[in-house]
Amino acid sequence: MIRRNFGTVRGLVRLCLSYPQLMLGFSASRRPDPASVTRLVFVCQGNICRSAFADVAARRLGLRTASFGLSTTTGRAAHPLAIATAEALGHDLSAHRAIDLADYVPEEGDLLLAMEVRQLHRLAADPRVRNLPRLLLGRWTRPLMPHLHDPYGLDDRYMAQCLSRIDHAITRLAVSFPGARLS
Repeated sequence: MIRRNFGTVRGLVRLCLSYPQLMLGFSASRRPDPASVTRLVFVCQGNICRSAFADVAARRLGLRTASFGLSTTTGRAAHPLAIATAEALGHDLSAHRAIDLADYVPEEGDLLLAMEVRQLHRLAADPRVRNLPRLLLGRWTRPLMPHLHDPYGLDDRYMAQCLSRIDHAITRLAVSFPGARLS
């Protein structure tokens, strides 16, 4: 059950720790004015599973998006299991190419959406992006899951669970930021 729902015991522990971090204001979140958000930017570690999938799912809903990884190689293809899982969920991830933080070009109106609290802290420490608003994508999952553990290299069932959670969160996210819709 842990492998399918949380990836690993570490994933479950990080999820449990993320609730008080979020509720007590220790998540390094920086709330945006919802009316000023014109692009949703998804962030994870490698930009080959979670943020890549979120980017594709949000674009399919007609949202203006981007994504990048905090530690990746620009141009890297999405993870094969993520591509297959995305396809099963009705999304095409085959053309995705990773972008590293160093190659990301911030724009006015960007909202950074990370998968983990520690990623928010990294964004808050980076001089190029520290002033951009940033939140956890898991705020839009139901039930609330502030930590969306990295599925890379883990159980196939967890990859499906993780990407399905992200897919549902994107639908809810689109309602919260109508200014990110393509005209």
